[in-house]
Amino acid sequence: MMNVKDDLQKRWWDLEAKLVERFGKKPDLEAVLFLIGLQETNFFKDKITKEQKQDLMHVAVCTVLSNGGYYILEGHDADGWPHFKQIKEIPVQNLYEQENFLKDHILLYFNLHQL
Repeated sequence: MMNVKDDLQKRWWDLEAKLVERFGKKPDLEAVLFLIGLQETNFFKDKITKEQKQDLMHVAVCTVLSNGGYYILEGHDADGWPHFKQIKEIPVQNLYEQENFLKDHILLYFNLHQL
């Protein structure tokens, strides 16, 4: 019998396989967040600074956690970047649990957006 963590791992591997098919290499968690950030902001440039990459990943984290009721989109600034407000505390977890928490919300994001 499969437990919840096994199911999460299988669903994550399935997502990784789809992304490998599309991009030709296996993305890590940060790369998946980066892709979501690009998707959400339509921010595509030839050169992206380290700060912009961090901003894109922050947008991604807020976006995927908004599906769980942790953030709400407040609006966009003059440059079109989304701004979020935290409305619920994120559970205190160890690093492994945090990663699984994020993965679960990322999988929900991909399900909701049928990507």
